[in-house]
Amino acid sequence: MKGWEAIAADLRKRAQAMHEAREAGLVRCRELIQLSARCIRHVHRHQWKEADALLTQARGVASQARSALGPYPELLHAGYLHDAEKEMVEASAVIAIVRGEDIPTPETLGVDPMSYLNGMGEAASEVRRYALDEMRRGNLEAAEAILAQMEAIYDELITFDYADSMTGGLRRTCDALRAVVERTRSDLTATASQHELVQELRSVRSRLGDS
Repeated sequence: MKGWEAIAADLRKRAQAMHEAREAGLVRCRELIQLSARCIRHVHRHQWKEADALLTQARGVASQARSALGPYPELLHAGYLHDAEKEMVEASAVIAIVRGEDIPTPETLGVDPMSYLNGMGEAASEVRRYALDEMRRGNLEAAEAILAQMEAIYDELITFDYADSMTGGLRRTCDALRAVVERTRSDLTATASQHELVQELRSVRSRLGDS
């Protein structure tokens, strides 16, 4: 059984190395999720400098996570990496959508396609909050532009009709996004109508005052 002992010893070393890579990757993934969440919070506060800095940091951490897991391809398909990269994609897309900038590509972000697609779906839902804030400020054009982006993202995502085991649950993401888009469209329609009514009342008051 000497041959078996040698094989087991070699596999033990490889398993230990894989374990260490996994632990290092997990640390980076947790950090990536935290950085992405903080980035989005700063976006909603219009703190662009802080948001940009956190996003830059997040992209660096994402690269470190993939580097740690890279020697073991089976680890690159782990759920924790998918979830962490999805959060970074969401933060990147939220910034782009609310600023009216080009959406970063998967290649730019260094993520796999399914992490990217799910992150885009999450981003389209997340910007609803920003659109509502713009409505409250009376900035309906900005809210309409955000809604248009939400609809465009949804329209493309629903065309990826593949098994959930392949897409990482994209269908559920699309179902949730559809409801968010519909509510946002309804809110914007109601706000626009209220805005028109207020303008008409002001016009009537002005005419009555002149008379």
